[in-house]
Amino acid sequence: MKKFIIALFLGLSAILQAQNSISGTVTDLSNQPIKGVSVSLSELHKETTTDENGKYLISDLPNRNLRITFAFLGFATQNKTVRTALKENELNITLEEAIFQMDEVIVSTAFNKIQSQNVMKVEHESIKNLQRKGTATLIEGLATIPGVSQVSTGTSIGKPVIRGLSGNRVLVYSQGVRIENQQFGDEHGLGLNDSGIESVEVIKGPASLLYGSDALGGVLYFNPEKFANANTFKGNFSQKYFANTQGSNSSLGLKTSTDNWKFMTRGSYNTHSDYKIANGDRVTNTRYNETDFKTGVGYNNSSFSTVLRYNYNKLDLGIPEEGIEEQTTSKKTEFPKQGIFNHLLSLNSILYFKNSKLDLDLGYIANDRSEFEDSNEAVLHMKLKTFNYSAKYHLPKLGSIETIVGLQGMHQTNRNSGEEYLIPDAVTNDFGVFGTANYEWNTNVLQAGLRFDNRKITTDAQGIAGEEGSFEAINKSYDSFNASLGYKTSLTDDLTLRLNVASGFRAPNLAELTSNGVHEGTNRYEVGNSDLKTEQNVQTDVNLEYKNSHFEFFVNGFYNHINNYIYTSPTGEIIDSNLVFDYIQNNAKLYGGEIGLHFHPHPLDWLHFETSFETVTGEKENGEYLPLIPANNWDNTIRTEFKIKNWLEEGFATLNVSSTFNQKNVSGFETKSNGYTLVNLGLGGTVKLGKTLFDVNINGNNLLDKKYIAHLSRLKTDGIPNIGRNIILGINFNL
Repeated sequence: MKKFIIALFLGLSAILQAQNSISGTVTDLSNQPIKGVSVSLSELHKETTTDENGKYLISDLPNRNLRITFAFLGFATQNKTVRTALKENELNITLEEAIFQMDEVIVSTAFNKIQSQNVMKVEHESIKNLQRKGTATLIEGLATIPGVSQVSTGTSIGKPVIRGLSGNRVLVYSQGVRIENQQFGDEHGLGLNDSGIESVEVIKGPASLLYGSDALGGVLYFNPEKFANANTFKGNFSQKYFANTQGSNSSLGLKTSTDNWKFMTRGSYNTHSDYKIANGDRVTNTRYNETDFKTGVGYNNSSFSTVLRYNYNKLDLGIPEEGIEEQTTSKKTEFPKQGIFNHLLSLNSILYFKNSKLDLDLGYIANDRSEFEDSNEAVLHMKLKTFNYSAKYHLPKLGSIETIVGLQGMHQTNRNSGEEYLIPDAVTNDFGVFGTANYEWNTNVLQAGLRFDNRKITTDAQGIAGEEGSFEAINKSYDSFNASLGYKTSLTDDLTLRLNVASGFRAPNLAELTSNGVHEGTNRYEVGNSDLKTEQNVQTDVNLEYKNSHFEFFVNGFYNHINNYIYTSPTGEIIDSNLVFDYIQNNAKLYGGEIGLHFHPHPLDWLHFETSFETVTGEKENGEYLPLIPANNWDNTIRTEFKIKNWLEEGFATLNVSSTFNQKNVSGFETKSNGYTLVNLGLGGTVKLGKTLFDVNINGNNLLDKKYIAHLSRLKTDGIPNIGRNIILGINFNL
């Protein structure tokens, strides 16, 4: 199938060639040229930068409307729609100065607007900025974004939490493909490495309209590393050292492009010893090793654009069960442990017609997960294979109305080969159709959409009915209609209001439907319920933003009502010394939000002060609290920017004080948590030694060596604290 599609594309390219181009000059308000402005057409994977005269040129473009973005730090981003009707098109741009960071194009939403034009508030963060915070893993970095937290097992395993919802309620996309990696398990992490990832977009709220089931709580959308500009070759090598775990993170990447062809490859290796807590003890078997490889090839001409990417990720994870026992800095994992192999293959293509276009996305994921108790023979071995497909047709623009119709689907198989079964062998099929429209007038934008989905789950019978590890065969079908409505307006030149109402759904997963045995890591005997209904929610969001040259303020509020919320509840029975928990349902509600400001005082152009506060409350219909709700957090950062003569560019220094409050609102089988305050420092910049340039950063996290236990730590029940002081040194060479 994939070979046929590629052959079809290459055949079309020989027939439908055109040599349209667009060029121009980018200047400031004083009519002075600006060097280094990023000029990009993201859907074509084409990007260039302006020369010393502010000039740019992008060639081999389709004869249709294209969205082109001009971005440069210190200036307001501009997003223009132009029609390349001539062989040579000219577009000159004047950029206005802006103190705050660049306005990014949002890929995770339907119409790929820059954030200031987007109806939905989406958090966008570059991986480079997250790495500057000195975090060891991708999920640690994500947890620094307001509204995002993590359920963690030591430093190696983390699961994202968005406004109190986690697990199968948060959907993760990478390379344009939905990630499926047995995410129902508390001890199952993302399985993604931050090398080769450009940025992340966070949708905090139901996104079922665009993504279907499991996007009830939100979406993490990872944008892959960009290709090199046309006719260039780039390479870089980065190395990090983590003092606490005596850990190392190495990454090497190479990429090159012609006018039409693009190629990139990147490999990385991550290894850590057991982490050390504040008193100097190490938490036994929290060590881990990770190997990651990414590669991609792309081709585009005036008729279509296509990109084929592949990601291999191998994880060797120790499972901490003994608490603080053997003290060693060995990086070789002990039993019990996990071994995970993940293969991700994606093909993302766009076909251009006269006034419309068709987006095609194909994805294949093979997730191989093994758990070893006391030998190299896996007692649990699950193989999950998933094929995803998506087609979105962008209809010709009708006045100020843009419309997209599309379909999405998934075929998934789960097979077991170990002696223990967590879930049965099963087949899952998803299919959905949707339509959405975007209408703009003056400073107003209205966006609406409607979607229908069906999920079918069939499982095989296993074992002897009534005994542990046995499963009855089931054949279930779940349907859901969902809709969204959003409105964005500029109340004044500096004040923006967004209002969104959306529904979402989640079909019960295999563990919730079929469990019959001890779920390792939770020490609970879990019993599934094949009569569970689909979770259905409606969430209302409001976002108010004020921004001028030296001051930025935002407030986000949400109310989320969920019908048939699925959770576990103790029955009072005991089997094999484990409490028995049933899966049951109840209506629930979550509410809260985030508030923050960014102050850049004049004339102290080198100084920034940022502060934010986030809160979420989750309750069942009977007034009891939901489990795994993160504690309130208040985060404060002072950042300075500087330059030292001719040897340090883009220098920065940060002081971060993050205060997490007591969490007393807990479910019946959770324990309360005390608050804590962490102090973090960062320092770095681009060093120039002759013609050699390299980036360096030094971080001190939990600098005061505070002893604390995060509320969402899975080691909390054993009284094991989180990581103590950690000094991180990072260096990046552009080859």
